[in-house]
Amino acid sequence: MAALLRAMPRWQRPTAWRRLWSCSGQEDPKRWVGSRSPTTQETLAGVESEKFQMVYRLHAIRAFGYLSRLKVAQTALTVVALPPGVYWYSQGLMSLHSLCLLTGVSGFALAMLCWMSHFFRRLVGILYVNESGTVLRVAHLTFWGWRQDTYCPVADMVPLSEGKDRPQELFVRLQQYSGKHTFYLSLRYGRILDRARFTQVFGELDSLR
Repeated sequence: MAALLRAMPRWQRPTAWRRLWSCSGQEDPKRWVGSRSPTTQETLAGVESEKFQMVYRLHAIRAFGYLSRLKVAQTALTVVALPPGVYWYSQGLMSLHSLCLLTGVSGFALAMLCWMSHFFRRLVGILYVNESGTVLRVAHLTFWGWRQDTYCPVADMVPLSEGKDRPQELFVRLQQYSGKHTFYLSLRYGRILDRARFTQVFGELDSLR
C-alpha cells in the first residue's frame, strides 16, 4: 500500500477522472460522472447549495479506484468460472484437485474483495469544508470504485489530538463522536491545501508530534 502511494504518478492531463476528483465543491461532481460512475451523496439539510473549499487531497485515490474496479472484475471472473468447473467435474472432465484449486482461488478472491472494499470505501480522497466551517464533505470510493460524497457535521468530528493515531503513521482514523462513520486519512502522502480550515476541523497537527 505504501509502495503504491509513493509510486503514484502526478498526471497532468485533465482526464475525466482527474476532473471528477478535482472539482472544487462549487461544481456538481455528477456532471463529470455520467451514467457509468454514479455519485451517491449523504447530505445534510441545506448544504447542497453551499460552497465548499478543498482542504486536503490524496492523488493516489485515482489509482485505488482503478484497482478497486479491477478487483471486482477479477473476482467476478473467478466466481463465474466455478459453476462450469463443478459441471466439468461431474462429467469427469476435471479432477478433484483442479476443482478444489478453483474453489480455493474463488474463495480467496472473494475474501480479498471484501477486505479491499472495506478499506477503499473508507479511504479519504478529498476533504472539503463549507464557508461557514460547519460541514465537512468527504470524497471517498464506493464498492464499485466510483466516487461517493459523505457530509459530516464538523462538530461531530473527533479532533486528531483525541485519537490514538499519530500523523506520522501511514493512515490515521477520522472518527465521529456519534460513531456513524470512520474514514482513513494519509497525512504522509496526502496534501493539505488549506491548513487553516483543516486545523479548524481536526485541531493543531504540531501538538501531535
